[in-house]
Amino acid sequence: MTALVPLPVVMPLLGAALTLMLARRPNAQRVVSLTVLGAGLLVAAALLVLTSLHGPLVVEVGGWTAPLGIVLVADKFAALMLVVSAAVTLAVLVYSIGQGLADGDEETPLSVYHPTYLVLTAGVTTAFLSGDLFNLYVGFEILLVSSYVLLTLGGTENRIRAGTTYVVVSLLSSIIFLTAIGLVYAATGTLNLAQLAGRLDVLPENLRLMLQGMLLLAFGVKAAIFPLSAWLPDSYPTAPAPVTAVFAGLLTKVGVYAIIRTETLLFPGGRTGGLLLAAALLTMLVGILGAIAQSDIKRLLSFTLVSHIGYMLFGVGLTTVLGLAAAIFYVVHHILIQTTLFLAVGLVERHGGSTVLDRLGGLARVSPLLGVLFLVPALNLAGIPPFSGFLGKTGLLQAGAAQGHPMAWALVAGGLLTSLLTLYAVARVWNLAFWRAPRAEREGGDSGDGGGRSSVVTLPSLMVTSTAALVVLGVGLTAVAGPLFDLSGAIAGDLLDRVPYVRAVFPGGAP
Repeated sequence: MTALVPLPVVMPLLGAALTLMLARRPNAQRVVSLTVLGAGLLVAAALLVLTSLHGPLVVEVGGWTAPLGIVLVADKFAALMLVVSAAVTLAVLVYSIGQGLADGDEETPLSVYHPTYLVLTAGVTTAFLSGDLFNLYVGFEILLVSSYVLLTLGGTENRIRAGTTYVVVSLLSSIIFLTAIGLVYAATGTLNLAQLAGRLDVLPENLRLMLQGMLLLAFGVKAAIFPLSAWLPDSYPTAPAPVTAVFAGLLTKVGVYAIIRTETLLFPGGRTGGLLLAAALLTMLVGILGAIAQSDIKRLLSFTLVSHIGYMLFGVGLTTVLGLAAAIFYVVHHILIQTTLFLAVGLVERHGGSTVLDRLGGLARVSPLLGVLFLVPALNLAGIPPFSGFLGKTGLLQAGAAQGHPMAWALVAGGLLTSLLTLYAVARVWNLAFWRAPRAEREGGDSGDGGGRSSVVTLPSLMVTSTAALVVLGVGLTAVAGPLFDLSGAIAGDLLDRVPYVRAVFPGGAP
């Protein structure tokens, strides 16, 4: 069973090497990438079943035993994240292949795109499976280096400028993370997470809080938590649609995953709970206020991305099983929904020629399917019942009400307000881009779509199919919400207990 654990890391790396060698054979690159990510989804699903039945699975890389060697640990939390990320990366790959076939690969040159995309996938899976802090850092660096390349595909002025900002911010957060790793090792003599769970507990309180604060700062930048989020709305919207989708849906959640993992395993007790709740409230409100001020759909969704990170931080800051379970449920929901929305907006841009609201109109009339592909995940994001967004937010609000202290009630009120403003933001997009008359009619010209193009625009079938598949998955979360919430509750219980994780790595007890 443990032989499956390294495969989500190894397969994308081998696939990246093979697609690089096949740079002159684009069809072969597509086959390799689809095969690797399809196999990765099957392996991730198998790991989720196995960890649910047998507990965490541990692999000692190179045969070096912990804590001297690197360990990969697949518990239920890591396996769930692997399943969702594998589904999203596979759907986005299909979408990008459809875009490449339709556009002649001008936006996503295949010789560069496929190897880099697979390396990005390997970085994400490495971060999820890492059993020590330094390997977690390596996972972040792998995904960040590949994201630099993907963000600047095409070499346009806007992408290079946005990529420069992204590089500078990412390097600063990486420096903070690496410094924290050095200080943790100097203070404890280890970087193994299971061993740190015991050794950090005996450190002086001030030193422990400093180390916790540095890790939170590093992960807060990567997760785009206010006030560390200003870089995101200027960086993501400039990339090609599939790149923006996978960045928005997945990359920030790797930062959230790292926060959940370290806060529960290394720093239990909720010492920074008040700080996390305050950051969650500010992230929700500032993000959504930024969203409703936007006139471009991509930037609007980028601000909603920031805003809804606050919901996840809300659950983490409560430090209760119910709060953490709701946060994990919301992470799964948001990865799928945010990715779907950015893919749908890529179709909007293709159909209307722009994502600026003033240039759009009448899309629901000329392409009802496109209207459905946007409206369903938009309502889900806003938390309209019975969608999973409503269920996740309800769980978070219940957890906040159960906590009962003033800050928790402030988060409950902030969460409700943010949800209403999210509904206003997506309804505004619907009214302006889809429902009102096309631009040509508003200006007194011939009927046409919002971007001045012909009203007959054929959207590539692969792009539509992959977006529709994610829409169905997002709606399907409602059907499996009960089992998923039960799984999230079990994961939260294990995370707060810490014992299952530590015993899996050190059956005889951590040295």
